[in-house]
Amino acid sequence: METLISFFENIDPVLGALYATLFTWGLTAFGASFVFFFKNMNRAFLDGMLGFTGGVMVAASFWSLLAPGIEMSPGEGFVKVMPAAIGFGLGALFIFGLDKILPHIHINFKESEGIKTPWHKTTLLVLAITLHNIPEGLAIGVLFGGVAAGIPEASIAGAVVLAIGIGIQNFPEGIAVSMPLRRLGLSRFKSFWYGQMSAAVEPVAAVIGAVAVTFFTPILPYALAFAAGAMIFVVVEEVIPETQQDKFTDIATLGFIGGFIIMMCLDVALG
Repeated sequence: METLISFFENIDPVLGALYATLFTWGLTAFGASFVFFFKNMNRAFLDGMLGFTGGVMVAASFWSLLAPGIEMSPGEGFVKVMPAAIGFGLGALFIFGLDKILPHIHINFKESEGIKTPWHKTTLLVLAITLHNIPEGLAIGVLFGGVAAGIPEASIAGAVVLAIGIGIQNFPEGIAVSMPLRRLGLSRFKSFWYGQMSAAVEPVAAVIGAVAVTFFTPILPYALAFAAGAMIFVVVEEVIPETQQDKFTDIATLGFIGGFIIMMCLDVALG
């Protein structure tokens, strides 16, 4: 871990954001590659992994984003917490807007959202997971951008830990895209291709977030909270409801608890 942190300390933070999200993209691809080895998806496993994903995202939202954002804000009392409150609300509204505009469909293929479109279910499912990945890439980029801007509360260690946590939860997301696509009749290669492409947006969002914070340092507390609000919206609106569609809700809940504990421990112990 120390070697990894040392590597990122010796390169440009914006480049670090790109490398970190290429790693998270790679773990999505690793999850999607399971379509080459397994024909069917076990629903209990999927719900447990999706619950795990939600737990990681919620823990990361507080420990990696909200808490540092509040700590670096000036003032006391309500003045100190206002940047986090405003950023959090704007982040949630941003994903809410995308959710209403961007056509997408959920893993169960029973409900589609966004503008009505003749697009194939394959495209709609990939867009759904892509929507999940925007705030994740943005969160990593914003933290690296804070390092580039010289903000004391933003550390390379914290950014690397966040990338590791998001990478871990991207693994089941890759499975959650590729396996349903295989059930739709796509070839194994196409199912893998679309599954890994769902995370291609993360490096783009990360670089945008890092560059924006580098040039506009005062927005960092708002940007951290913005990413947190976007991630929490995704968890509450998309991830958790998806785990409640079948009979494995207890497994999903335990997965959530496990994901939260792991991310909390990683962030507090290493970040």
